[in-house]
Amino acid sequence: MKVLLGRREVNPDKEDLSRNTPLSFAAENGHVRVVEILLGRNEVNPDKPDNNGQTPLLYAASGGHEEVVKILLKEDVSADKPDKDGQTLLMCAASSGHGGVVEMLLGREEVNPNKPDNNGQTPLMLATGLGFQEVITLLQSYEDEGSVEYD
Repeated sequence: MKVLLGRREVNPDKEDLSRNTPLSFAAENGHVRVVEILLGRNEVNPDKPDNNGQTPLLYAASGGHEEVVKILLKEDVSADKPDKDGQTLLMCAASSGHGGVVEMLLGREEVNPNKPDNNGQTPLMLATGLGFQEVITLLQSYEDEGSVEYD
């Protein structure tokens, strides 16, 4: 991999027909070292969406690849950017039952845990419908901490 990326004529941000990049594939499959190598090249855009509006970070969150998510969150990326269906990183992680990623995202100020997708569904609705208890508990705890009580 290093040898290939060391060649100037190799474009590390080259898109396929769906606009997926090598970084998207590496993030989706949880290849930490490959993600790090790719991010070492200036030409690589860590927030580049594909035709569906899905970014490398969204792929990593959907797959529950916590280490890749941590690495990508250190880059200049949006942690609350929805895809074309309105699905956010939090929603993708929640609907896949990835509690570690959900917890990581809830710790970020820009992430709105109640942001609905284009169908009006929230991360909590999806996690509840799929029975992901750990994620449900995390989302409910976050809401309880952030809620304001009125007399």
